Amino acid sequence: MKKNNWILFGFIIIKFILQYVLVNPVYDLQRDEYLHLDQGNHLAWGYISVPPVTSWLSFAINLLGGSVTLVRFVPALFGALTILLVWKIVEGLKGNLFALILGSLSVLVSAILRVNILYQPNSLDVFFWCLFYFTFLKYINTSNSKWLYAMALAIAFGILSKYNILFLFIGFLPAILLSEHRKVFGNKHFYISIGITLIIILPNIIWQWRNNFPTINQLHELQSTQLVNVRRIDFVKDQFLYFISSFFVIIAAFVSLLFYSPFKKYRIFLWSYIFTLSLFIYLKGKSYYAIGLYPVLIAFGAVYLEALLAKGWRIYLRQLTILLVLVLSAPIFLVGFPTKTPAQIYANNKIYKDLGLLRWEDGKDHAIPQDFADMLGWHELADKVEKAYDSIPDKAHTLILCDNYGQAGAINYYAKDKSIKAVSFNADYINWFDLKKQYANLIRVKESDGALDEMKVSAPFFDTAFISGSITDSLAREYGTTVFVFIKAKVDINKRIQKEIEAHKHKLE
Repeated sequence: MKKNNWILFGFIIIKFILQYVLVNPVYDLQRDEYLHLDQGNHLAWGYISVPPVTSWLSFAINLLGGSVTLVRFVPALFGALTILLVWKIVEGLKGNLFALILGSLSVLVSAILRVNILYQPNSLDVFFWCLFYFTFLKYINTSNSKWLYAMALAIAFGILSKYNILFLFIGFLPAILLSEHRKVFGNKHFYISIGITLIIILPNIIWQWRNNFPTINQLHELQSTQLVNVRRIDFVKDQFLYFISSFFVIIAAFVSLLFYSPFKKYRIFLWSYIFTLSLFIYLKGKSYYAIGLYPVLIAFGAVYLEALLAKGWRIYLRQLTILLVLVLSAPIFLVGFPTKTPAQIYANNKIYKDLGLLRWEDGKDHAIPQDFADMLGWHELADKVEKAYDSIPDKAHTLILCDNYGQAGAINYYAKDKSIKAVSFNADYINWFDLKKQYANLIRVKESDGALDEMKVSAPFFDTAFISGSITDSLAREYGTTVFVFIKAKVDINKRIQKEIEAHKHKLE
């Protein structure tokens, strides 16, 4: 094996090691991960929350035992593949060993490392953005139409992983028109490749149509509940923070794409960045939506810096450049990962506050970062629900109804008794109720906001009612979530559930 390949292999090994050691074992999985894992038990061509690719991966994970180690392996794998793509892009730009190392290191210690600790579509999203850029760069370099077909596959499976990649495509079209590569519009293979993309994503489009396009409603809800709290200045600031260790490499990319003559034919990548980022800013997108824009820029910047530092005394600055990336990455490792316990973060949370990391999607500051709070209390909840379930003699006719998808998914993931199947009117769980079974008992998992009234509202409809337990971790986002047990219903539970399902589905329409 050549020396370069050994170095690449080393980066990939380090990547996998970091993805495991940067998560303190005190944390559970994050709330979204439970939903994605449960989707693997309900395969379909679409979901309310995400496209289907994640469910395919979840099916494989569940088939192989579903361990936390395996769950964390998948995003780490796509992160490693992103590094591989950056390596190949640098090679395509005629970069040598210094550029290969600088580019790979810059991606390794960026916000992508943070993205890859969670089993969410975001890791796939970044990978497919990078794959799209790689395939188009290959097309520019070779004029071989096979790369248009490869680009079509990248877009298609990117869409089936996360709809976010549509913003890349929308931003790329005007970039093509501004560049010398607009002649691609006269290439029949370009249109055939678009047709292939549409054929691949057609089953998902049909699913959306048959289900009244619930994702569009989801986007409207996201806009009114979360994106309304996004400040455009924070979006811009976060772009810098996400790549703080390699910001000078990205600046070098901008300079090179504007003024470096060997990169003149690649200027389309700069225009694509400008159009896509402007679109996100205008629509008040979340900061991490744009992360996929940067790996290709890092590749350009690394090759350009290699050329700048190729002669005379400047060649000695190469080692300093590598060292600078490592030094500037220190803040990422200090506050960007759940390496500290929640109590340690809470006791020293000023630095998190100063960096805006305590600001949750509700626009308010909290005790610890939202993602970390979303990784607490789930195992405790599942244990208490299972204890409540065991206390009911007639388990076969017991419904476990939760307020949100995180609760339902965590219960289903951690419960030792696999006959336990929690559901919710929230997210995709609304489609997973088994109403063929007549329910007589109810375990109700209520968020803290609605827990006070639950006993008063529901107890009159059952012979027996009691509180089984609640989440006691005060730093968990689910702190105060309570488990209620109701036995022997005096009313038809199924009829009421069916009515609620219809009402919630009507809202989705």
